[in-house]
Amino acid sequence: LTDRHIAPGKLPVHASLAVGAVHHRLTEKGLRCDSNILVETATARDPHHFAVLIGFGASAVYPFLAYEVLGDLIRTGEVLGDLYEVFKNYRKGITKGLLKILSKMGISTIASYRGAQLFEAIGLSEEICDLSFRGVPSRIKGARFVDLEAEQKLLAAEAWSARKPIQQGGLLKYVHGGEYHAYNPDVVATLQAAVQQGDYSKFKEYTALVDKRPVSMIRDLFKVKTLDTPLSIDQIEPLESILKRFDSAGISLGALSPEAHEALAEAMNRLGARSNSGEGGEDPARYGTIKSSKIKQVATGRFGVTPEYLVNAEVLQIKVAQGAKPGEGGQLPGGKVNGLIAKLRYAVPGVTLISPPPHHDIYSIEDLSQLIFDLKQVNPKALVSVKLVAEAGVGTIAAGVAKAYADLITISGYDGGTGASPLTSIKYAGAPWELGLAETHQTLRGNDLRGKVRVQTDGGLKTGLDVIKAAILGAESFGFGTAPMIALGCKYLRICHLNNCATGVATQNESLRKNHYIGTVDMVVNFFTYVAEETREWLARLGVRTLEELIGRTDLLEILQGETAKQHHLDLTPLLGSDHIPADKPQFCQVERNPPFDKGLLAEKMVDMATSAINDLSGAEFALDICNCDRSIGARISGEIARAHGNQGMAKAPITFRFKGTAGQSFGVWNAGGLNLYLEGDANDYVGKGMTGGKLVIVPPAGSVYKTQDSAIIGNTCLYGATGGKLFAAGTAGERFAVRNSGAHTVVEGTGDHCCEYMTGGFV
Repeated sequence: LTDRHIAPGKLPVHASLAVGAVHHRLTEKGLRCDSNILVETATARDPHHFAVLIGFGASAVYPFLAYEVLGDLIRTGEVLGDLYEVFKNYRKGITKGLLKILSKMGISTIASYRGAQLFEAIGLSEEICDLSFRGVPSRIKGARFVDLEAEQKLLAAEAWSARKPIQQGGLLKYVHGGEYHAYNPDVVATLQAAVQQGDYSKFKEYTALVDKRPVSMIRDLFKVKTLDTPLSIDQIEPLESILKRFDSAGISLGALSPEAHEALAEAMNRLGARSNSGEGGEDPARYGTIKSSKIKQVATGRFGVTPEYLVNAEVLQIKVAQGAKPGEGGQLPGGKVNGLIAKLRYAVPGVTLISPPPHHDIYSIEDLSQLIFDLKQVNPKALVSVKLVAEAGVGTIAAGVAKAYADLITISGYDGGTGASPLTSIKYAGAPWELGLAETHQTLRGNDLRGKVRVQTDGGLKTGLDVIKAAILGAESFGFGTAPMIALGCKYLRICHLNNCATGVATQNESLRKNHYIGTVDMVVNFFTYVAEETREWLARLGVRTLEELIGRTDLLEILQGETAKQHHLDLTPLLGSDHIPADKPQFCQVERNPPFDKGLLAEKMVDMATSAINDLSGAEFALDICNCDRSIGARISGEIARAHGNQGMAKAPITFRFKGTAGQSFGVWNAGGLNLYLEGDANDYVGKGMTGGKLVIVPPAGSVYKTQDSAIIGNTCLYGATGGKLFAAGTAGERFAVRNSGAHTVVEGTGDHCCEYMTGGFV
């Protein structure tokens, strides 16, 4: 298949349409295995383009225009080097990008990805999907063949007429006259002027720029139905109760400078809202102060996750995925890992820190339920939140999360920001939160689960109108990430990963932070106060007194036609539909928390036995029987130790428990210094996960005759994210042993595959 021989009057069919159609036709006729589909195309330039072609059936792709452009750049001197070497480097870059895309879905080879169709279509009609992308979900329909033809005619007219030099277009960053970006310079400048001057009228100029922009997001096609005569603002719920629904989204200390991270935390605490620590840990000096983040994040890298970190939280957030880069782990470049960051993350200064793409202790919904239980054991007072990406099917996943006893579900949209995302992820991964939020809300209601969990959304929220629309689609609380950073002085330069942020917000460079950081707590306070005030004004115009009354009120949204032919053909009614759900089903959470079925009786017994020893720092020794239904043993008591004395507070007066039997999952999880657990028997998965001190010793039952070096005594993913302590096991361990270990010392008699991956400290 080729589009090389185009000519005036001939319109090419996009390569992905042709490949998909041919692939499905050959498959239908039973001929696909007898032939290869080779694609020679000008449309393939970056890794995503290749992924689409291969994902829909192409055997091989020849990107002739990309090669011609590279040759042209060499001739003009814009690219230096030998033609062969430049082509080789291009292919290497494409291959690396492709493998990255494959890895997000857990796929290792191109052969497994070919024809897998691991995509969701956003804005394509049924007629296109039925012919070329059969089986791919397209939730809101959209463009038809006639629209694509009209677009091709416009492109052809421009291409074949005499014109200026080729324009860059501004796809990836702002170019004057190019593609619209949500944070165009005028938006950034107006917001900063408003919060720095404390001027609400200036803030209204900013919200006018955002709310009246060209249609850029799905929510821009929704109009709220207002009253002719609004309610008096005095009849609307107070500012304080709206502010309690606002969070600052998880941005790690490391990605942000300490000054910016602390300013966000202090501002949110002053407002009665919540800040999120991100996945880089937090300086213990901030615990118990106004600079402590109320939300502590537990992400795939488990950086800085210790029992003391976990007990100093009101909400513990499991980041399953991030809207801006779903399926990928984080990456903190070595240049940003200075002494403080390395200390908090239990790593070495100057070494790039990589979070694994998956949580290695979550391979099923049951595993997620176990992690939720681990967290509720170490900090029974905290709510547990699970962050999911808005994608097709997220409603089903959210229902599983609710059944796994999470208290809060965050639906993260693709237009959230990140300082550590490849360009291909920024553009082509994730989905709008409007789709994910509506699906989640409807699925939870339909399964009678909505009353058990709170639902939050984040990803590109900017104004009071965004809050109103999110509430109508089902959100109870709202996360803001990029906007508060801009309020602190960020100029959206898109160089967060280079450690040379000119505003001192996203850098560890001391000179830049000292000389260029202008952010203050008041700027963030002003931003959130203004958003809350504008939300109140919208509530008055809608005739609704509280945000709670607004949740799920889709009758207050009207669908707009849009500005283009493609937008006219979108079908947004599924986002507003709830006809199949009985009206008496709750629209919002009805309970304080979602308690697990397992009451952790043995763990409570251990706390009762050891309370006086913890309070008096006296040490003690106890003996107990254990069975495989006793899970997360050690977490509950480690939480009490950490709350009273810190991570290592009882190291000099240890408490020892001696067990006999088979331990359930997560034996010794989050183990604190001064807690020694001896087990005569064996243990399931996750032994010593996240431990920070103390000792775990596991030996076979007395009188056992089998060879310990040939027998498994502990399960998979032990010592995952451990930051200290010792583990001795007289037998072999399962797979993924000591993944992300950053301080524990251990002796085992053998392990399964993938031992010590991503390890930054300790001994094995």
